Amino acid sequence: MRKYGKFAALIALVIGALLWLASSGVNQTKTYYKTIAEVGQMGDRAFDQRVRVAGDVESGSIKRSEGQVRFTLVQDKLHLQVAYTGRDPLPDTFRDGAQALADGRMGHDGVFHASQIQAKCASKYEAKPSQLRAAPALPVNKTS
Repeated sequence: MRKYGKFAALIALVIGALLWLASSGVNQTKTYYKTIAEVGQMGDRAFDQRVRVAGDVESGSIKRSEGQVRFTLVQDKLHLQVAYTGRDPLPDTFRDGAQALADGRMGHDGVFHASQIQAKCASKYEAKPSQLRAAPALPVNKTS
C-alpha cells in the first residue's frame, strides 16, 4: 500500500507541474490589442507589458539595416516608431500602406521593439471598418 501512495504522490506532482507550466505559458503569450493612443496612455506599464499594437505602415518609412527593420505605424494621425528584430521573415503583405500588428514592448527610447509582425493589405482583402457602409435593406416578398 505504501508503494501506491508514493506513486500517487509522484503522479500528483507531475500533473501539478504540467498545470503550472500550462497556465504560466498561457499568461506569458497572452497579449492584448492596443491602439497607438492606448499605448501612449499606458505610461510606465508600456515598458513592462507585452502588447500588440496596430496601425497602417506609413509610406516610405520602411528602412532595413543590420538585421533590423524600422518603420512607422500611423493610426488616427498618431505615429509610432517600430523596430523589428525578430527571427521570422516579414510577411509578403508587409509594405507601405498595409495594416500591421506589431507584437512586443515599448522601449525607454520611445521606439516600440517588436518581436513579431503580422500584416495584411487592406485594399486587397477587405475595406477598413471606417469605410464600411450599411447595406441597403433587401425588399421582402410576401407571397402568401
